[in-house]
Amino acid sequence: MARKETAVANAANTGRLKQIVLTYKMTRKADPQIGLVLAAVGIITFGVLLAIGFLIGYPIYLGILGLLLALLAMAIVFGRRAERAAFGQMEGQPGAAAAVLDNIGRGWTTTPAVAMNRSQDVVHRAVGKAGIVLVAEGNPNRVKSLLAAEKKKMNRIVADVPVHDLVVGTGEGQVELKKLRTTMLKLPRVLSGPQVTTTNDRLRALGDLMSNMPLPKGPMPKGARVPKGGPRGR
Repeated sequence: MARKETAVANAANTGRLKQIVLTYKMTRKADPQIGLVLAAVGIITFGVLLAIGFLIGYPIYLGILGLLLALLAMAIVFGRRAERAAFGQMEGQPGAAAAVLDNIGRGWTTTPAVAMNRSQDVVHRAVGKAGIVLVAEGNPNRVKSLLAAEKKKMNRIVADVPVHDLVVGTGEGQVELKKLRTTMLKLPRVLSGPQVTTTNDRLRALGDLMSNMPLPKGPMPKGARVPKGGPRGR
């Protein structure tokens, strides 16, 4: 039993190490100075604590503390720069806002692509204690009509729930992709847990663009697969 637990722990540590290495490589492509920055943060943090240790007569204790704080500082800086690099790579990519919404955290239910036009401008929906948040990505002029139509639909189905709309972008009045999660979490919470559940149930009954999309008629192309949850033969 102990051997199995040790093997599982070793496998988890190996997987975590591989993930860190992969994240570092991806970050370095967008941020070539990441290695020098981390080294500088670690050396400066350790050096400052060690110098203080010599001044007060406890170089060993402050040296150990400096090493731990240096590793912590490097981890914090690495996490922030990795996140910034990831958002930089996602910026302007179709579906980037949906990816952020999927990782917004507990208490939110997201539905991607509730509305879309021929130019592939798209509106996503998130429901939480702040109410309903419609997040649009695409041409700012074209998404206005999509947002207006979706807000009208929301007001018809759940008139007692506040509806917010955000447009992802870097222009005036838009929300940058990296600030989308923070902006949504800052919205005032006006709904209780049961109200959020009720709202989700109503909207689930309404359906979304993907579930309402008609299936093509005729025989299924060779090699195609039936999606999970799709109709089954009797």
